[in-house]
Amino acid sequence: MRLFHSPASPYVRKVMVAAWERNVQDSIEILSSAAGPVVRDQNIVAVNSSGKVPCAILPNGAPLFDSRVISQYVDSLGTPENSLYPADRRFEILTLEALGDAMLDACLLCRYETVMRPKELYWEDWFNGQMAKVDSGLDDLENKWFESLTNGGFHAGAIAAACTLGYLDFRFPDKDWRTNHPKLTQWFADVSKRTSMKETFPKG
Repeated sequence: MRLFHSPASPYVRKVMVAAWERNVQDSIEILSSAAGPVVRDQNIVAVNSSGKVPCAILPNGAPLFDSRVISQYVDSLGTPENSLYPADRRFEILTLEALGDAMLDACLLCRYETVMRPKELYWEDWFNGQMAKVDSGLDDLENKWFESLTNGGFHAGAIAAACTLGYLDFRFPDKDWRTNHPKLTQWFADVSKRTSMKETFPKG
């Protein structure tokens, strides 16, 4: 499998963490990319019209996107044991993964608002509205979803949550999400020691 890659993308990180957890990282050929929300990489657009990463190309030339689809494919490359999407909890874990992705979507919109939009057009209410989604997600991970997050190993839902927290630290270092989320803070410190998390630490 070939994978259009960006070293700063939390969605790409999700896929690569999954690959490391399933010990199939060596079967993935990394393709560099210049994906962006304004100027798109035409090499990606040729196989994925959105131009977004991650985008995978299978050995038969078929494309796979987005991160949730690719992560499930990566999971299928591993042994039947220790799936990141155990059958008896599949929809629970998919929902937890979707929560992490929704938080990441809001983070990306905040990032674009502060970095890419011309300063004279900055919309503070929009930024605050998106960050409120992140805050609600943090509260839910701490209070409503913590048992699901921590039960059954480092599954796909846990990977999505960990990559979301990692992205907050990476792009929003001044945001104090830890003070009001002590259980989540300790859990993230523990999972950050995993080889899969260390090997995929964001850059750029």
